[in-house]
Amino acid sequence: MQKIFFTFILITIFMTQVQAQNNDLQLIEKTINYYLDGMTAHNAESFEKAFHTNATMKWIEKKYEEVNAIEALSEYVNANDPVKTKTSIMAINIAGDAANAQLELEYSTFSYIDFMHLLKIDGKWKIVSKTYSTRTKSTKE
Repeated sequence: MQKIFFTFILITIFMTQVQAQNNDLQLIEKTINYYLDGMTAHNAESFEKAFHTNATMKWIEKKYEEVNAIEALSEYVNANDPVKTKTSIMAINIAGDAANAQLELEYSTFSYIDFMHLLKIDGKWKIVSKTYSTRTKSTKE
């Protein structure tokens, strides 16, 4: 009888953890989709929903660059017209209140490969940093 009770408790704990992680996964996807909406629809307000106010964006072009993510992305979308973009979430990893995600934003001649780092702050998932690289498409036809 004790084995059955113990097994029931273990299954209950496991199912609770799985449900919590699935809920976190959905909330992380929602946060990421705010970012993707900002990039594809050029909706700067979406960045404020996706990013923590102090979030950074880092990359290397000719040299290492680091800026405030919301400010830089808002400036970019406000200065440019939307273009056709294919987006995909390549991976999401969750460990407690921390997570990371790999995204791809595919344009006609290049792709951005984004690595997002998220934290669950006051019960809400926020992107706290973004690093990215640009991949040029080959011109084979």
